[in-house]
Amino acid sequence: MGAFPFDVPEFGDLSPPESGEKAPEFTRPLVTAEGWRDVTLSELLDDDPLLLIFYPLNGSGKSRYTWNAVRERGWESAVSVAGVGISQPFDMQSFLESHELSCGIFSDPANGVAERYGIVHDIGGMTGLEEPVPAMFLLESDRTIRESWIASEWPEQPPYDRIDEWIR
Repeated sequence: MGAFPFDVPEFGDLSPPESGEKAPEFTRPLVTAEGWRDVTLSELLDDDPLLLIFYPLNGSGKSRYTWNAVRERGWESAVSVAGVGISQPFDMQSFLESHELSCGIFSDPANGVAERYGIVHDIGGMTGLEEPVPAMFLLESDRTIRESWIASEWPEQPPYDRIDEWIR
């Protein structure tokens, strides 16, 4: 059984865009502490790179750990940061406030953005329920992917020190 008292699923058949390729464009509600509105990915891109973070349901420990690392490492002051998750806007707004995050998170309950990025997996064998594979993409202003990390199994943690190097 290994180091975990549960099965560790591997993410197979992923087809994410690679470094040097353009990140797929999308439009979804971007949730902030003030509210939400439909925004395209390109609207968030300016002269600074954008760290785009795909993560599981807001209530999961993995989500809390990831976003606590974003805040504690000061990534929001180093680059633009945005998330993509499957939670509803009301839940995301509470999540942002409770984690003291100033970035926005795209609400994507149908997981269509993760599908466009080739990083979808089924949640614990529950038919018809899926979420994004945890992933991070550092994007240039023209949507070109400079760096990326995609989890290969659950509950793999992002390589936070390596990501620090990307954005500094």
